[in-house]
Amino acid sequence: MNKRDVVFPPGRQALYEKNRYSPAIRSNGFLFVSGQVGSREDGSPEVDLESQVRRAFENLNGILASAGCGFDDVVDVTVFIVDPASKFETIWKVVGEYWGEAPHPTLTGIGVTWLYGFEFEIKVIARLPEAAR
Repeated sequence: MNKRDVVFPPGRQALYEKNRYSPAIRSNGFLFVSGQVGSREDGSPEVDLESQVRRAFENLNGILASAGCGFDDVVDVTVFIVDPASKFETIWKVVGEYWGEAPHPTLTGIGVTWLYGFEFEIKVIARLPEAAR
């Protein structure tokens, strides 16, 4: 078995170490990013929903940058939302700040009942630019 090519962003190891997973793995020209939540460096959640969504995107963008790419390289997105019926509009207002212009990546949205104390999570697959492979 080949050793996993793990991407670690600087300064955000608390949740990864505590829960024993990798933030992202490079494989065959793609970057597979674990679900990102609105966690501070110590792993604790941001207090309000909009701050959690912004922090989740900032955390995601930090991982993408560590791998040599950005959100424009994302081809597939999965979002998890606790109680989407009451939170979707608030979340999607913030998402628009980070999403960029069309064409947009594919999207799957899933309503969940629990996210480890968080209300929003985003998981992506990005195609790595040639220079980042």
